[in-house]
Amino acid sequence: MQPNHARSRFLFLITALVMLFAFSGCASLLNRDSLRVSVAGIEPLEGQGLEMRFAVKLRVQNPNDTAVNFDGVALDLDVNGRSFASGVSPQSGTVPRFGEVVVAVPVTVSAVSVARQALGYASGDSVSKVSYVARGKLAGGPFGGTRFSDSGTIDFPGGNGALGY
Repeated sequence: MQPNHARSRFLFLITALVMLFAFSGCASLLNRDSLRVSVAGIEPLEGQGLEMRFAVKLRVQNPNDTAVNFDGVALDLDVNGRSFASGVSPQSGTVPRFGEVVVAVPVTVSAVSVARQALGYASGDSVSKVSYVARGKLAGGPFGGTRFSDSGTIDFPGGNGALGY
């Protein structure tokens, strides 16, 4: 009976040590700064039917001392508080330590989204600023990915309402 008891204590000790090292490893991952993701540009793509397509370029900055790998990107774009576009990309890569990359995500804007935005401007007021919120996820890594959010405004000179759609 004595050897079984010693074996159980040994297994318990090994399990406790493994868990201690695992949790300390997780704690060091949690000590990382968040990635900084911002909209770097928007370029038109060829659409189909009544939809419009754009390539939204995201600048991803890594303020940490270890590289971050990603394997896929998802993006939702709101304009003036309304859902406007969404897209995904299977693009993969690495954001180097204390470095940055630009990732292009093709997004689709439905005719309904365009109509909803147009109705928002139907009051006849000139548009000088358009606010946006970009939310998404860089997939990959040990915890499934990194979520991000960026917001800002686009100023149109003279308030002429040149929205491009």
